[in-house]
Amino acid sequence: MSMQALVLNRYHGPLELTEVSMPRPARGQVLVRIAASGLNPLDTKIRAGAAEHAKHPLPLVLGIDMAGVVAEVGPGVTAFEVGDEVYGMTGGVGGIQGSLAQYAAVDADLLALKPANLSMREAAALPLAFITSYSGIVDRARVEAGQTVLVQGGAGGVGSVSVQLARALGAQVFATASSRDQSLIAAWDATAIDYRTQSVEQYVAAHTHGKGFDVVVDTVGGTTLDASFAAVKHFGHVVSALGWGTHTLAPLSFREASYSGVFTLYPLLTGENRAHHGAMLREATRLAEAGQLKPRLDPSRFDLASAESAYEALTSGTARGKVVVDVV
Repeated sequence: MSMQALVLNRYHGPLELTEVSMPRPARGQVLVRIAASGLNPLDTKIRAGAAEHAKHPLPLVLGIDMAGVVAEVGPGVTAFEVGDEVYGMTGGVGGIQGSLAQYAAVDADLLALKPANLSMREAAALPLAFITSYSGIVDRARVEAGQTVLVQGGAGGVGSVSVQLARALGAQVFATASSRDQSLIAAWDATAIDYRTQSVEQYVAAHTHGKGFDVVVDTVGGTTLDASFAAVKHFGHVVSALGWGTHTLAPLSFREASYSGVFTLYPLLTGENRAHHGAMLREATRLAEAGQLKPRLDPSRFDLASAESAYEALTSGTARGKVVVDVV
């Protein structure tokens, strides 16, 4: 049997709608009929050949996040049944087929049941963002109720989920954003900070009496990570998924604060600790069904035939929320 998939045969090349063999689920896998594929900035870097750490050789099928329906259950799988609606961060790196295809054979450990109150499109927008957020906020920083948390880039994909997760944990949340996104931050019951009009020193003084934030979540990297080191309190914690550059640690050291890096792709690339991804998504399902977590979606609609336009919306910066491709 065959299926349709978008195949990239050369970096910077076109996404070619191609008839390929349908995968079959091996032991520990399920076959998922994909309903929606969530796009991430990392997908654009992989497409451009600029993400060596993703280890995704040509030809490749992009798409890290997905939501869909279990079509077949492989040997040894007991957690899912045919017909279950599921979602996960399941491929698109490390030579694993991505979600811009009609079907994918997926490690069952990477999946969770889709939140009943979210659409397939909404569910497909969550996995990478939530797993990255949870890994930093819960696993590394161990955020507790009453703490002050600053999210750098609070209106972005990971940032918006981080704001909601920290609020669900009972933290007092602040988030940097441009002026156009101030109302969005406020809608999540967080305090917006316009990073273009206030310096780090100014917003630390205004919101923490100069002491700094208990936890700073960096979702931007570069100079924003440097600003995060200056915004954290004494003995505080900075977490980032974009700590790729060279940074001066003096501000962090003088505060006796700690730093944790998050490498969300590690379980996919190595096969280690994949069950924790599924466990984190089960928590995302709980929060979503409790009304404490909802992704911010770009309203534009795309399918496999118009996926090039979806990538253009992502790379041009015109998207207003997470870009999702409808597959079926």
